[in-house]
Amino acid sequence: MTHPKRYKIVYEDDSLIVIDKPSGMLVVPTPKKETNTLTDLINRELDARGVEINAYPCHRIDRETSGLIIYAKGKVSQQAMMDEFRKRSVKKTYIAFVNGTVKKKFDTITGSIYNRNKHRCEDAVTKYKVLNVKNSFSIIEVEPVTGRTNQIRIHMKSIGHPLVGETVYAFRKDFKLKFKRVALHARRIEFTHPVSGSRMSFEAPLPDDMANLVNK
Repeated sequence: MTHPKRYKIVYEDDSLIVIDKPSGMLVVPTPKKETNTLTDLINRELDARGVEINAYPCHRIDRETSGLIIYAKGKVSQQAMMDEFRKRSVKKTYIAFVNGTVKKKFDTITGSIYNRNKHRCEDAVTKYKVLNVKNSFSIIEVEPVTGRTNQIRIHMKSIGHPLVGETVYAFRKDFKLKFKRVALHARRIEFTHPVSGSRMSFEAPLPDDMANLVNK
């Protein structure tokens, strides 16, 4: 059984692969042991090309979120790239569609988020700016300064503007606009290459489902 290649390689060298992930694809299996995760598919492609080293994700994005994710070739490169994340030298910028009209044109949201794995609250900081306001939703650019799980979704809900398509942190039926997934796209990523030391920057265009919503 063949599976269509739905992800796009934006950049690749001997150490790293930057991928534009489609919405709906898991990065790694959950305890349910799903196959055809992004990690599975990339490693199958590398095997088919005769590349003998495995690719490992350096961070995560949700199944529903589309956009850019960095993979490392081999554990040494993964560790070096994850050190860049720990030093907060990686800058990630998302585009999010949120319900309602966001009054403040830009702001910094601070509010701790509970980490279920570590059983403790952790500080979280999210910056945003409004790019456009539509009939029933606002288009914002978001920069998570910290990288907590579901941080953008939780913080936007906390200021009364949950993401369009949100089902976990808000009731979808409460909002006029219907969308089949959380309207969140990892649009830009900037980082220092762990081997060359060069500053790298990549962008991924809005996927069709989000672009179509803008143009309605």
